[in-house]
Amino acid sequence: MYEEFSKVYDKLMEDANYEDRAKYILSLFEDFDKKPGLMLDLCCGTGAFSNIFSKSGISVIGVDVSEDMLSVAREKSEKDGEDILYLCQNAAELDLYGTVDGAVCLMDSLNHITDYEEFCRVLSKVSLFLEKDRLFIFDVNTTYKAKEILGNNTFVSEDENLFLSWQNEYDEETSINNIYLDFFVENKDGLYVRTSENITERAYSKNEIVNALKNAGLRVLKVYDDMKKTPPTDKSQRVFYITKKL
Repeated sequence: MYEEFSKVYDKLMEDANYEDRAKYILSLFEDFDKKPGLMLDLCCGTGAFSNIFSKSGISVIGVDVSEDMLSVAREKSEKDGEDILYLCQNAAELDLYGTVDGAVCLMDSLNHITDYEEFCRVLSKVSLFLEKDRLFIFDVNTTYKAKEILGNNTFVSEDENLFLSWQNEYDEETSINNIYLDFFVENKDGLYVRTSENITERAYSKNEIVNALKNAGLRVLKVYDDMKKTPPTDKSQRVFYITKKL
């Protein structure tokens, strides 16, 4: 899963501002609890956040369903000298060795779970392995972004050695985006090799998310606009949920 995507993911995410986002997330932990000693980084991808959190003194468990993504993550952690435990698991089948005192799921990873029952199971699994009164912080893309920004649009991105074509199809009835990605990557001979990846995302309503959290034993403390500490607006594209294990 994501074999080809893992090779270009970090290049595509160069503008994600991981350092600033990590500082923001750590400030949320400080505002509502304290910095975790052992953190779950669910759907950790290539480990960008895992590495930053580890460098801040947190012991990190990174979980992702893609062995290819985790392979990149392990290489980066070894290069940075960070000792991070990476586990290849489906989020809905999360099985840790014990509890954690903090958990995150970032960069709209939960939107990639398009079945609501599975979405609920993931939240329940996180709650199961989270210590009482500790925080689970995650972000999601909004229905506004799914419909009005992504919609049925095509996007093109060109960078050094990489060209991306993104075709988006939005199903208003299900709030699901079908994303068709074509990558053209320059090889050592100067030729561009084309690879493709199909991804789906679902935008969940606030009521759907809150109900799933409640059933999982997680209480919503705050919902913030992306990288802010103010409530989202009707045009917010990404929002953060700060939740506590009951």
